[in-house]
Formats: sequence, structure tokens, C-alpha cells
Amino acid sequence: MDLDQLAALRTPEGSTALATAAGLAGGDPLTAAAALRSAGVPAGLAAAALTQAELRRRAVGKFGPEAAGMFLTRAGLEQATRRTVADRRADRLRAAGVGSLADLGCGLGADALAAARAGIRVYAVEADPVTAAMAAANAEVAGLAGLFTVEVGDATGFDVSRVDGVFCDPARRRTGTGRRVFDPNSYSPPWTFVTGLAERVPYTVVKVAPGIDHALIPAGAEAEWVSVDGDLVEAALWCGPLAGVPRRATVLRGAAVHTLIGSGDAEAPVGPVRRYLYDPDGAVVRAHLVAELADALDATLADPTIAYLYADTPATTPFARCLEIIDVLPFSLKRLRALLRERQVGRVEILKRGSALEPEKLRRDLRLTGGEAASLVLTRLAGAPTVLVCRPAATG
Repeated sequence: MDLDQLAALRTPEGSTALATAAGLAGGDPLTAAAALRSAGVPAGLAAAALTQAELRRRAVGKFGPEAAGMFLTRAGLEQATRRTVADRRADRLRAAGVGSLADLGCGLGADALAAARAGIRVYAVEADPVTAAMAAANAEVAGLAGLFTVEVGDATGFDVSRVDGVFCDPARRRTGTGRRVFDPNSYSPPWTFVTGLAERVPYTVVKVAPGIDHALIPAGAEAEWVSVDGDLVEAALWCGPLAGVPRRATVLRGAAVHTLIGSGDAEAPVGPVRRYLYDPDGAVVRAHLVAELADALDATLADPTIAYLYADTPATTPFARCLEIIDVLPFSLKRLRALLRERQVGRVEILKRGSALEPEKLRRDLRLTGGEAASLVLTRLAGAPTVLVCRPAATG
């Protein structure tokens, strides 16, 4: 999409085309395009409207009902923060006393909109003119244009002395190709600039990929990993007065927020396989807080390099899923197939850590029949490939 197409979508004719396209989103694209043309919508406007309608449909999971009025790009939607996560971050910034914020590389404006909703004055910078125009349009649609303004420019040139705090979500995809960038110094803005922000503005927050190397975390920063309904979605670095603890795992489940904190350095005790297995949430694993969770559950690892915990009793925790172990056997396709046939298991979910096996290939090779269900956990015990046959634990 270009600026002219965006401008056309914001005309009365464009609004009508968007409304018509919204009713066709999710169906056959050729049928939808033909329907718009039959309604007298020019081909270029029809294509733009259909693209927006499809993106808005996909965006509901991130933004909720407000997605219906947003202007989006595919790349921008993929990198945008979920509303629940952005709102929580904005509330934390506001509670810390941040009244004005620079959003350096604001994308479509998801985080800036959340900050504005929290009453923070946001000055955003975005290098891409079309994305910047969409962010401004999103602020206008949300009724937040008085608190959220965006300029086209280089984030590294923004005068951060104008604001109380800075938020930065460096782009981790190459412009044009959309390919992921794994070298932090190839981010936009580059990592050296991003990490230097905390030295210039005390209240600094940086959104990073969940797989960030812990060695890249600046000294003194709080690193937080966030999961939403079991899906690990992001990590963030909180700097200066915002840093409360070394490591934090935040688990959002529905409207509930659960937090586990710790040093990120502790090691969980190692022991034998016990009756119950705990599969920690991805935020806990990435934050290196498995030891803290083990302490809370009176659990141990069976292998110091694999983040499955084992305990004698089941417990309900938001930070891990609990399974009851029925069988433990060295991995053998023939033995496993016979065991599952004996137990009349026809449906399995397959979890794995420390295993090179491909779950879908294993599922096909098992040739399952029967009406029962089971969970298979592929792992290592004493260095040997092992499978644990499990069922949901009754935790009361």
C-alpha cells in the first residue's frame, strides 16, 4: 500500500468499500473482488479495501474489537504488541510517573496507543512514511490524536531530552524481504543505539524477541518474558528506576496476571523421575526461573539441561501444566506402539524437550487406533532417549 491508497481508503468512498469488504473477509478472494467490482468500486480501491479487511480480521486476536477500525500492514501486524500486553506496560510506565514518552520506531502504533490511553503524551517516530501515516490514522480513529503524534524520521535523531521516558521496539526484519534479522547490530535502530538509551533517559523500556541471548541484557536491567494463554509472545527490558528485579516471568491467562520473579541464576535440584511431571510455561523457561518454580512446587529436574520438573504430588499453578506419569520407557517405536495399542490409545499430544524426534512423523509411525487419549513426553533420562506416557493430573 502507498500513501495515495491509504488516503483513498479514508474518503467516504473508501469507508464504504471497507465496510463492504469487511463482510467478505475470510471468504474466497476472487469472489470478494468480483463482489466489490459489481458494487462499482474501482479495482485499485477494491484491492486495498480487501487487504485491509483481511488484516483486520486477523488482527482481532491481538487488538480485540478495535481492530475493525485500524489501518494495518502485514509486517506491522506481525510485530505489533498485543493490546493486553501493551496496556499492562503502559500502566506500569504511568505508575512509575512517566508523563511523556518517545516511541522510537512506533510501527502501527500499538504501544503508543496503549500509552496514550493511559494518559501519557506520546511522541512517536517511524522511518516508513506509509506506516507512520497508518499510525497517525489509528490514533485519530481511536480518538487519541491529541496525545499521540507521529513524525517520519530516523529514530536515532530524536531529541530524547524532551521526554520522561523512551520505548523502543527495534525492527527485526529486513526492509523489502521481510526476513528475520538475528544479529542485534542489524536491527533498526541498531542494538548499540538501543542499549545506549538507558544512559540518556532513565525510564527506558525495550521490547525484544523472546529468544534474546541473556548475555545481551544490559547490567542492572530487568528482563521480563510475557506469555498470553500459554503462548510466549515477547520479552522486554526495563531500565533505570523501572528495573524491579533481575528476571520476571509474566503469565497472562484471561484477565488474570501471574508473576514469577528471581535472579535467573539459580539451579534447580536434580532427582529421579517422580509421579507427576510439570511442563513450565515458556516465559518461565526463557526467564531462567525454573529453579524458582521448582522450589515453589517442591520439584526436581531429572536432567539438569531439560526444563521438565518432577514431583510426588500434583498442584495447580499458572506457571506450568501438570501431568500424571503412567509409564516410563526407553524410546522404542515398536514398544511404544504396542503399549498404546494395549491401552487402546487412538489420540495423542506429543510434547518434547531434549529429543530430536519429529512429533508429526512419530504420530504417523505409531498408526494409532482406539478411543482413548494420552500425552507423550519425549525427553532424555541419563542421556538416553525416553518417552513418558502421561494423562492430565487431577489437581483438585
